[in-house]
Amino acid sequence: MRIRDRLRISERRQEQTTRVMEICLVGVFFIGLDRGNVGVMVNAGMGLLVTFLPAVLERDYDIPMDAGLTLWITTAVFLHAIGTLGPYQSQITVMGLGWDSVTHVLSSSLVAAIGYSTARAIDQHTDEVYLPPKFMFVFILLFVAAFGVVWEVVEFGVAGAASMLGSDAVLTQYGLEDTMRDLIFDMIGGVVVAVWGTAYLTDVVGALGERLDGRARKSD
Repeated sequence: MRIRDRLRISERRQEQTTRVMEICLVGVFFIGLDRGNVGVMVNAGMGLLVTFLPAVLERDYDIPMDAGLTLWITTAVFLHAIGTLGPYQSQITVMGLGWDSVTHVLSSSLVAAIGYSTARAIDQHTDEVYLPPKFMFVFILLFVAAFGVVWEVVEFGVAGAASMLGSDAVLTQYGLEDTMRDLIFDMIGGVVVAVWGTAYLTDVVGALGERLDGRARKSD
């Protein structure tokens, strides 16, 4: 059973929560504009664009994105954008975890979901590829770890460039300890998807597999 089913959160309530967070992202953008903070504006603007992605995937590519998946994506980018206003540097916690740690778990779970869905769709699409369930678990963790390392390198580069140019950093890194903590929580997000991914992503995997099958038939 899915977590949202256990919590008895209706689809309508999930959609309403998503809309509220989208409106708040617009508010965060204007707060950044008022402060003259490019980092806040860019993170809020990019986050808002990401919230439109589920609708585009469903409309243009027939990838089923239910209210729960859309809320999952929106929550990740929303908390990240809110963090740029101050929670990242403060002692604010969510369920005992630092704000940055929570956003890394959510963001890495999305990365893991993309890796899982793509790999499973390819596995179902062709007999030439076989990914045993145990290997899928390892694959997801490696996929998330690799992405996490690349992201930390990008953060370091962007922060360094902003420092040299004397401008606001769009992405910020707070030292080696912060990097190691980020990577640990990235792995936690990967584990969450590796354990519970099937319950949430079966429809997405099926749709991706059908698109691959359709491309294969066209090429034949």
